[in-house]
Amino acid sequence: MSIRPVRSISHARPTLEGAGVHLHRVFGFGDPSETDPFLLLDDFRNDDPAHYLRGFPWHPHRGIETITYVLAGEVEHGDSLGNRGVLGPGSVQWMTAGRGILHQEMPKGDAQGRMHGFQLWANLPSSEKMCAPRYQDIAGADIPEVVDDDGTRVRVITGEFWGTRGPVDGIAANPLYLDVWVPPERTKRLPVDTYANAFAYVFEGAARFRDASDPVGVKVEKEYQGRELNIRDMSGNRTLVRFDTGDEIVVTAGPEGVRFLLVSGRPIREPVAWHGPIVMNTREELIQAIEELQAGTFIKP
Repeated sequence: MSIRPVRSISHARPTLEGAGVHLHRVFGFGDPSETDPFLLLDDFRNDDPAHYLRGFPWHPHRGIETITYVLAGEVEHGDSLGNRGVLGPGSVQWMTAGRGILHQEMPKGDAQGRMHGFQLWANLPSSEKMCAPRYQDIAGADIPEVVDDDGTRVRVITGEFWGTRGPVDGIAANPLYLDVWVPPERTKRLPVDTYANAFAYVFEGAARFRDASDPVGVKVEKEYQGRELNIRDMSGNRTLVRFDTGDEIVVTAGPEGVRFLLVSGRPIREPVAWHGPIVMNTREELIQAIEELQAGTFIKP
């Protein structure tokens, strides 16, 4: 077994999207090779309905897959193919945009006004960019959770982990997408595909992610001093940890435990021509997609 060293640590940044939704961008619209096959991750956590209720009105997607994971509140969705639905707490929607789709996503908070979820964009290889669109809507009750002897809990959304396979399948990047909770002060070794890019996104508590020798995260400690985190070498709330190569990661939870997304996928290693939610391989393909959108021929039969 080889432990993955930490390649980088960064923090989600506040931004506005859609019709004025306040969210935190974990990564996106940078160098896509750094997170290949993943393009973008947003954390749309908010307790003020005025900051999210305008939602994400009708907009196009082509050439990618969007993965929406809801923890609190609901997201109503609809699209140009006539699909309608509501994502409730704990549920996941994996939408393969393929050759093109128009859709909207409208958040609605819970009884306390809280809304929390994530949206991850995964690239499609050139051979599948113009495939037929499809949805996989998975209710929270249908996502398996495995519990280790020490109380570590892992929800398996896609991929296989500790002998349990997630319900989302047929995804181009063959990804692993986990929601992990590690109890206070526990150290866990978590297996990942050696040939996949991998990252962890901490959204509750704090943890130390180690390589085979030295811990990392002193910069994180200084930023959180006196607020949410004051423990040396801990990565805290809204922290992205990107890993180098290896077949497992090591995490030690802080005194309140830690909850994080653990995501990995094999890189596609193809050129990326990117304009918002339309991601193709060449500039010519991108221009064609935009021209079709303007001409009303974007949606294919």
